[in-house]
Amino acid sequence: MRIKKFILLLGDIIILYASLAIALTIRYREFDLGTFQNHILPFSIVYFVWLIVFFIHNLYDLDTAKNNIEFSSSLIRGIIIGGLISIAFFYLIPGFAINELTPKTNLLLTIIIFVFLFYGWRLFFNFLIGALKIRINLAIVGYNPQAIELAKEIIKNPQLGYRLKLIVKSDDEPIKDRLEGVKIIQGIKNLKGILEQENISTAIIAPEVYKYPELIQNLFECIRHKIDFVNLSEFYENVTRKIPLTVINQIWFLENISQRDRNVYELAKRYFDFISAFILLICSLPFWIIIAIMVKFSSNGSVFYSQKRVGRGGKTFKLTKFRSMVMDAEKYGPKMAKKNDKRVTKFGRFMRKTRMDELPQLWNVIKGQMSFVGPRAERPEFHQELKEKIPFYQERYLIRPGLSGWAQIKHGYSSTVEDNFEKVQYDLYYIKNRSFILDTSIILKTINIILRGGGR
Repeated sequence: MRIKKFILLLGDIIILYASLAIALTIRYREFDLGTFQNHILPFSIVYFVWLIVFFIHNLYDLDTAKNNIEFSSSLIRGIIIGGLISIAFFYLIPGFAINELTPKTNLLLTIIIFVFLFYGWRLFFNFLIGALKIRINLAIVGYNPQAIELAKEIIKNPQLGYRLKLIVKSDDEPIKDRLEGVKIIQGIKNLKGILEQENISTAIIAPEVYKYPELIQNLFECIRHKIDFVNLSEFYENVTRKIPLTVINQIWFLENISQRDRNVYELAKRYFDFISAFILLICSLPFWIIIAIMVKFSSNGSVFYSQKRVGRGGKTFKLTKFRSMVMDAEKYGPKMAKKNDKRVTKFGRFMRKTRMDELPQLWNVIKGQMSFVGPRAERPEFHQELKEKIPFYQERYLIRPGLSGWAQIKHGYSSTVEDNFEKVQYDLYYIKNRSFILDTSIILKTINIILRGGGR
């Protein structure tokens, strides 16, 4: 999938400069290398910003890269924002253009040409992946809920480059899900012949398979026929970007979660959190007065609202937010927030959509109780219940909780045990794979959510 993302990025860069070259050719009725070179530096700066905007709008996520309404709306938003930023550069920043060049008409032509070329390029990319069947043939050996979920993800996202052709059941459990275009067979006899007949390149092995020595022997014989094998949890993680809770155990944590290897990363992240939170806190203070006035006008009660939350290592701390609910919202006891929660005030709903209610949490970041990126800090009342019902829930607190996180941007807020079960899988993926690149990605995607008013 990384190769596909790189191809998307490389194709976009080529399209950007091709759009500039075509625009200059149309404008001056010939292509002049000197004119093109004069435009390269200012437009390269603009293009770099465009690529960041495209990334924020998920145009390099393969699940968004499909030719559908979601992709089109993301593209339109990205083009509008990128275009406005470009106009600001060329029109409002003195001396931005090189050699007193003010390529404003060229910018407009470039944007128009880029829209058509870009959309055509993405259509062509998905055509190559889908219509030309440039996909790896897969088989899943084993039948459990995670295997079925993985199968549905593969079928739903052909742009990932996989084609699921076969699921092999190793027991007599009845078939609960029928998947279009996928054979589900019972038994393990002549497995090697079946995999060869279906031209399988990669076989995904579920954990229960290892209980059957005869099946393992069958799979072992397939190695010489150039069939690759990967365990279900690893492949599931690569496709869904989350960890399957029901197929991992304590050994998985010993093999995959190492705190010592992240010492430099954690130290650098702490410095980044402290400096960034301090700067944002100072810069945002003038807005606090306006927000405080609006909170008071929207409903009776205090401006701020404090709660106990569970932090790193299971230690509790006090988290403060601008109050977004009516007073006495929990007079009948703690209750998880849900979609269209009637306890949220009108201005509170606006604050939640734009994340303004979380500005006071910058102080928690400065104190080291939170980070910009990490699992959501849960309330102790809900933490105890979720810990009892969700395996490995406590392991979310191996690191500091965050203002935003992988689970928040992938799944949103949660109001049920089932939602939290899903989010823990994303949290564990982040804990295992956390890095500066992933953190940057999460921050940029959070900006996208804020711009769309997607908070809750």
